[in-house]
Amino acid sequence: MANIEAAREPCAMANSLEFDLSKDSLRDLNLFLHRDAHRSGVTEVVVNHPDGAHSIACGMNSPTNIQIHGHVGYYVAGMNKHASVTVHGNAGPGAAENMMSGRVHIRGFASTAAGASAHGGLLVIDGDASLRCGISLKGGDIVVGGSVGSFSAFMAQAGRIVICGDAEDALGDSLYEAVIYVRGEVRSLGADARFEPMTDADRKVVAQLLALAGMSFDPAEFKRVASAKSLYHWHADADQEY
Repeated sequence: MANIEAAREPCAMANSLEFDLSKDSLRDLNLFLHRDAHRSGVTEVVVNHPDGAHSIACGMNSPTNIQIHGHVGYYVAGMNKHASVTVHGNAGPGAAENMMSGRVHIRGFASTAAGASAHGGLLVIDGDASLRCGISLKGGDIVVGGSVGSFSAFMAQAGRIVICGDAEDALGDSLYEAVIYVRGEVRSLGADARFEPMTDADRKVVAQLLALAGMSFDPAEFKRVASAKSLYHWHADADQEY
């Protein structure tokens, strides 16, 4: 099993440990991250050659800095709490799914359902995000440097999503209290989503989130999308036509 005493190439920092998934097992990596990283004093874990492996760094519960160099598969940094996880590549479905706190940064593109059900923390995607980005968002923040696919923010209950590119069909379908800020074109809004005027407070929020994401777009270029709140209650006389 990989541990601090294992014979490895030393990282630049004394409190940093390196895993090479072309040699080390994913199980050993995740065991170290879950059980030993915090109590061992290791503050940074570098992961090389992930080669699309699934479920890297899921369920983190310590403020460890995890740097993954390469593309990853499903559920990277899912259920993250406290950790800072950076993927220097693309991510498969469910990146940062159900994140509670911390920061997840995808330097490339993210597949479907990125940030799904996130309760807190910040997810940054430098490139595009696919379908259902931020689905059922429950309080986290998401910043996408590119565009998002259809049904993004579907049933998003709380939190904020900043989209620096375009949005495909049904953006914000069945939206609740979450707010979406879009810089580019929106192909269509979903049920009960509507454009609303941008306020000074909105522009301040966008500026803060862009700064946290390391992006330099002009907050004045963004549009606000929020819920019209007509779906909050079921009306018998609507005959199922909303």
